Amino acid sequence: MGQFTGKTAIITGAAGGIGRATALLMARGGASVVVADVQAGAEETAAMVRDAGGRAEAVVTDCATDAGVQGIVARALEVFGAIDILHANAGITGGLMPKLDTASADFMEVMRINLLGPWIAIRECLPHMGQGGAIVCTASVAGLRAGAGPIPYSASKAGVVSLVQTTAMALTGRGIRVNGVAPGLIETPMTAPLFDDARARGREDRIGQLNPLRRGGQAEEIAEAVAFLASDAASYVNGQVLAVDGALSAQLPFTPKWSL
Repeated sequence: MGQFTGKTAIITGAAGGIGRATALLMARGGASVVVADVQAGAEETAAMVRDAGGRAEAVVTDCATDAGVQGIVARALEVFGAIDILHANAGITGGLMPKLDTASADFMEVMRINLLGPWIAIRECLPHMGQGGAIVCTASVAGLRAGAGPIPYSASKAGVVSLVQTTAMALTGRGIRVNGVAPGLIETPMTAPLFDDARARGREDRIGQLNPLRRGGQAEEIAEAVAFLASDAASYVNGQVLAVDGALSAQLPFTPKWSL
């Protein structure tokens, strides 16, 4: 506790799920948080932070437009006077199933929100970040290998992995770190249909069955990884994407031939 005292964090996609969990965790660690989302739930997240004794400001805007992100940055500077941490987290799936007939406009909307959005956030925050600044992007195991998500989503998250690596290199000598997290199957509003369907069909025990932990993850578990990467505890971690997926991405496909 207290590892973020005196720091200001911008968190996009904070109306729920991973973004909300990260905002609450960082605020408990002493950060002032600016929570942004196109959904009004960002206001609820800010209220939750304040109710817990933290400092928060909400911005309801499109986090993948120049004007939207410029507004977030302006609010952070106006209210808290600094930007030390960015968690570029906003994203959409664009549908849960692979489709070979995805329309160009639908494909590009996923790319806009999932890949262009983090880039705009990084670009707009950088002029206001000094030595010791930390950027964490939310990628996905779907961006590491095939089989974990629909095609546009997977391609966009692969782009986020590259964005982390190339931006970290471009910032050589600036003392600003850029890392990412690659969540596996995490229970969030975005994945709620999968979890709800499994439970409705009495197949809850199959959630996460492909990873060795045999379960899905929780948003709070990803928030812990984000907080680590954003903290001074990770001061020598840079240009990395940390998979938080129960070891799903550590293996090749196989059929278990043993029982517990």
